[in-house]
Amino acid sequence: MREDALGYGKPLPRPADETDEAWIAVIRKMDETYAELLTQQVAVEQKNEELEEAQTFIAGLMASMTDILIACDLSGRIEQVNLAAERAFGRSPGDLARLPLEELLAEESPAHFRHLREAVERRARISDRELVFRTPEGSFPVSANGAVRFDSRGRSVGLVLVCRPIGELRKAYRDLEAAHEGLKEAQQQLVHSEKMASLGRLVAGVAHELNNPISFVYGNAHTLRRYSGRLTAYVDAVERGANTATLARLREELKIQHTLANMEGTLDGMLEGAERVRDVVADLRRFSSDRREAREVFDLAVLARSALDWVAKARAPEIETFVDVPEGLAAVGHPGHVHQVLMNLVQNAVDAMEDRPVRRLEITGRSGDEVVLMLRDTGSGIDPEIAARIFDPFFTTKPIGKGTGLGLSISYRIVQEHGGTLEASNHPEGGAVMTLRLPAAREG
Repeated sequence: MREDALGYGKPLPRPADETDEAWIAVIRKMDETYAELLTQQVAVEQKNEELEEAQTFIAGLMASMTDILIACDLSGRIEQVNLAAERAFGRSPGDLARLPLEELLAEESPAHFRHLREAVERRARISDRELVFRTPEGSFPVSANGAVRFDSRGRSVGLVLVCRPIGELRKAYRDLEAAHEGLKEAQQQLVHSEKMASLGRLVAGVAHELNNPISFVYGNAHTLRRYSGRLTAYVDAVERGANTATLARLREELKIQHTLANMEGTLDGMLEGAERVRDVVADLRRFSSDRREAREVFDLAVLARSALDWVAKARAPEIETFVDVPEGLAAVGHPGHVHQVLMNLVQNAVDAMEDRPVRRLEITGRSGDEVVLMLRDTGSGIDPEIAARIFDPFFTTKPIGKGTGLGLSISYRIVQEHGGTLEASNHPEGGAVMTLRLPAAREG
């Protein structure tokens, strides 16, 4: 009884301060847990919002697709389709869901689900596989592309197909073909423009080259006509039986002795001019020949001087020229085509020196195992950033209307066809250097 009275067997009450501390710790822990729950709730709500945005984006993306999209499992049962598929098959998503894909394919379809399943088993992509679907409007041919669908563990769980109506593809191909034909026509027109530009330079050069001998022949012809008049007058007097004194006076007045003395020189001058015209015409015929198989040995030095005369001297006679090319730079090929190359190179050099304070064109050459011809101008040189592109078709730094960008490209191709090389570089003292190398003609 005493033990009960003394309180033995019962827990002793804690001091008030220890009890308060315990309750405070519990409350703090509850606050921490509540704060953590709030943080997690905010994170979950943010994730849900992001998920809804992603779902909305995907739904909008699928709805805006004009191609048919079908997702099915490995057995071929449809799991999801887009709006384009609903419209094509005239069914709602509920009607299409769980429907076997095989039931949508027409009997005449070149490929069936078993072919698609084989691709899935190989984990291969499906590319441009032709399928024919059955729709309320009849057969609906499409070009299908697809891929295997995997789960989070990397296991194949289905197939995704994107199908485009073949009619649209055919229209796209027709549009592409039309654009290609237009591009080819434009290219042909540009090539024709470049040929006409080359022809214009050639005509200007030929006209300049022919002008001097023709003028010489024309002047001598007028002189010979005066001589003919004098001789005719004297011969008429002789035929009329004029006396010796009259004939002597006529010889003095008509300068018969002087005329006879100059007759041979006048005829020689006319003959020389005519021969020069003949040579120019012969060169023109040889250079303009388009017989690709007609290869012959030609002197590169002769072509270089001709190109210089026909282009630089005809269009820019004020340009200072220096030529150090030995005779006998014999190469084999088509002289007309190589002459076109040289005319293009000279023309580019002339254009590069436009508005430059010093305008000088140097042509040097040497021979050995190959014949080498170098043309150096005093232009601004070649920008290193475009050095690798100057031989590309249609690339030009000239203003619109002054170049087609085909001159160097055509020249490069012609030189390659001759087994040679055409290189562009900058001279240490300024200006550009074009170096032409051709195989030398073998003796014998």
